[in-house]
Amino acid sequence: MDKDAKIYIAGHRGLVGSAILKKLKAEGFSNFVLRTHAELDLTDANAVAAFFAEEKPEYVFLAAAKVGGIVANNTYRADFIYANLMIQNNVVHQSYVNNVKKLLFLGSTCIYPKACPQPMKEDYLLTDTLEYTNEPYAIAKIAGIKLCESYNLQYGTNFISVMPTNLYGPNDNFDLEKSHVLPALIRKMHLGRALEAQDWTTVRKDLNERPIEGVDGKASESEIYSILEKYGVKKTDDKVSVEIWGSGKPMREFLWSEDMADACIFIMKSRNFEDTYAPAEKEIRNTHINIGTGKDLSIRELAESIKAMVGFEGPLKFNADKPDGTMKKLTDVSKLHGLGWKHQIDLEEGIKKMYDWYRSA
Repeated sequence: MDKDAKIYIAGHRGLVGSAILKKLKAEGFSNFVLRTHAELDLTDANAVAAFFAEEKPEYVFLAAAKVGGIVANNTYRADFIYANLMIQNNVVHQSYVNNVKKLLFLGSTCIYPKACPQPMKEDYLLTDTLEYTNEPYAIAKIAGIKLCESYNLQYGTNFISVMPTNLYGPNDNFDLEKSHVLPALIRKMHLGRALEAQDWTTVRKDLNERPIEGVDGKASESEIYSILEKYGVKKTDDKVSVEIWGSGKPMREFLWSEDMADACIFIMKSRNFEDTYAPAEKEIRNTHINIGTGKDLSIRELAESIKAMVGFEGPLKFNADKPDGTMKKLTDVSKLHGLGWKHQIDLEEGIKKMYDWYRSA
């Protein structure tokens, strides 16, 4: 990419999109096309067609998606499959119609089967049943991979799919109803620590910045206790506990979002679709690239690590009546390493950076 290339980042305010934008700016790129959801609804085919026809971006990072944790995925199943299919279909098709030079589509490692062999290789896609709670989202992302592959094979486009592991970092979602596990644990333990110290200034500041179901820092103490208890931060007598969904046994892998951005830009700048499969293959499939660290830990270990980092002293209560999701999801990153990229930020450093960002945001 030339430094003056016109770049469209779909989802530039999100976790990955904002990290991509930040890094590109740091590298000297300046010709960006950016639209918020209010300015451009990517599920609206006519609006997306008009946008591409007018702006004619040369490079597209498709980081926009409807995302959430296990609760949101299982509750809003229709919303997740519909919105993500529409976003992908509209952006990929218009990238073809308007001769975009290269597109990078971001998916998720939830595309792999629930009982997938570990670590998960790209070739394990579509070999078994998906995990039920996020099946609609996973199917949408699988469709996105096949959409990119199919346009490349039929029309000669240069659309590449990358499948990141669990991401965390600046601009993450800390909504306790819809967030992923790591930011949710950071917020719960941050609030739990404040309640332990009877630090209502910190509690009210947190709720003013991120109200929970409309409850902000101006609410009464009883209202605040009630809403926090609903989301697992409970004060009983002089003790504060934090509830965590599931048994704590599932193993998860986490990647710092700015590392993810670095991987995306590396691939966009220096790799092409033909680099994602062996030239001798008769059937070209599974061309997507796993993006991760190749290292995992249990949810219990993650929670204990965050607890120590935040300084929360109360007990952690694992609610085994709630779903665990897939028990192990570790990516095989040998394809990524073979293309020339490895992560830089390990989890312990990343959690500290994340908590520092949360407190200062």
